[in-house]
Amino acid sequence: MIVIDTTVLVYAVGQDHELRDPCRSVIEAIGSGRIAATTTVEALQEFAYVRARRRDRRDARATTLQFLDLLSPLIQPDQNDLIRGLELFEHYESLGSFDAVLAATVLEREHLSGLMSADKAFASVDGLGHIDPSNPTA
Repeated sequence: MIVIDTTVLVYAVGQDHELRDPCRSVIEAIGSGRIAATTTVEALQEFAYVRARRRDRRDARATTLQFLDLLSPLIQPDQNDLIRGLELFEHYESLGSFDAVLAATVLEREHLSGLMSADKAFASVDGLGHIDPSNPTA
C-alpha cells in the first residue's frame, strides 16, 4: 500500500497542468482497485485548505470528503512519527515539517511501500520509496 501526498490530490482535480492527467490516472487506479492507497487526516486537511483558496469552501469540503472515502482507512501519525519526522526535518533542509512527518509515518510502517508525491524533495530521504506520479513505475 502506498501513501498519497496532498500534491497528487491537488493536481488531480486542478487546472491544466502537466501533472493533472498522471495524477488523475492514479486516482482512477485507486478507485478501480489497481492501486492500494491511503493518506492521513493532515494531508486531507491540507488539500481542503489549498482547494478552498481556488474554489469555494463547499467545493473544498465535498471534494475532500470524496478523497476521504477513496483513501480510507486513513493512517494516523503518532508521537514516534513526530519525533522521527523532526529528525528528518532537521537533516533534510528541502523538507518542510509537514512533509518530514509524513515521510516518517511511511518509514515507520512496514505495510506501506512508498509515498507518492509530486514533491521531489521526498526522493532525497534515505529508505523512503518515493513514487513520482508522472512516472509511477520507475
